[in-house]
Amino acid sequence: MKYTGHALIKIMCLLACACAIDGARADEYSDVNQLLRSGKHAQALAKADQYLAGKPKDAQMRFLKGVIESDAGKATEAMASFTALTVEYPELPEPYNNLAVLFAGQGEYGKARAALEMAVRLNPAYATAQENLGDIYAKMADQAYAKVLQQEPANKAITAKLSLVRQIFPARSQSAKTTPALPAPKPAASSAAAPAAAASGVPGK
Repeated sequence: MKYTGHALIKIMCLLACACAIDGARADEYSDVNQLLRSGKHAQALAKADQYLAGKPKDAQMRFLKGVIESDAGKATEAMASFTALTVEYPELPEPYNNLAVLFAGQGEYGKARAALEMAVRLNPAYATAQENLGDIYAKMADQAYAKVLQQEPANKAITAKLSLVRQIFPARSQSAKTTPALPAPKPAASSAAAPAAAASGVPGK
């Protein structure tokens, strides 16, 4: 396709504007992340909310808000944030993983397992979710073996299995891992192409 001089200039201007917008968004994410890393949860949350007031459908910032809430100990709010993302953007595996971490923190291992299985189904290469799923299986095995021993204290086979699980996964190391941020969206992605690219990026805003 050929373009006239004026048309080409307009296209170049549009591309420049798009890059500037993407850069501004990147700066917003970086600023919020920096506040989070500094432990300034209230400020990070305020900045995220300010951004979302103008772009309420921005999945990347909404996910980051959930991370802030989780890190600040606001489990109920974080659960609501991640659950909303699983409803509105069910193709994204990361919210399922972080939601599972919150479930695990409350001892809801069945719910954590279901969320992680969904994350892995959406992205089989999602190593963090795979590792978390293994840890959840181990914790559930720990609980099951412990219940057997309550009924059969002399069961040496179960005692050995429980000991092995606790050697491999000490209680202090069984905290699941969260995903700190969604992958950056692909530069060429558009809202129309979002569902196909969602496994590795963010839906159209």
